[in-house]
Amino acid sequence: MAIRRKISEEAGMAAVREVRAFFEAQRTAAGEPADLHARGGYLLNSPEVEQAFAALPRPVRATFVRFTLEELATLAPGNSVEVRVPPLGVTQCVAGPRHTRGTPPSVVEARPLVWAALVLGACSWAQAVSAGALDASGERSDLSGLLPLF
Repeated sequence: MAIRRKISEEAGMAAVREVRAFFEAQRTAAGEPADLHARGGYLLNSPEVEQAFAALPRPVRATFVRFTLEELATLAPGNSVEVRVPPLGVTQCVAGPRHTRGTPPSVVEARPLVWAALVLGACSWAQAVSAGALDASGERSDLSGLLPLF
């Protein structure tokens, strides 16, 4: 069954461009290295970056999160993993055992900044997990093969 989209591709890609510009501005302002490993550590451990991300307009952050969750569900349809980005969005994805009630067998939860960094490739899955910036439980919860999306 195809996912029912709530965010248009035009609006979603506009939000993606804004959030990508945010990460580029943060990297430039901090004189931060272009190296993925160093960049990921900086993004995941900086309260200043977290505050700056939170200062983006809520509609931009919400549209970005919801659109990228829809993209993930389209790329990996299913119901065995629930991906939560509170308070902005949630989706179920990845084929596997179907659950009928309650929490799915695998759950991934991330702050909006961490989700954005993962989706855009500003940090790696392994960096987010090792930094404790991402909660992932269950046998299908490793989404490293699906990210980054853009």
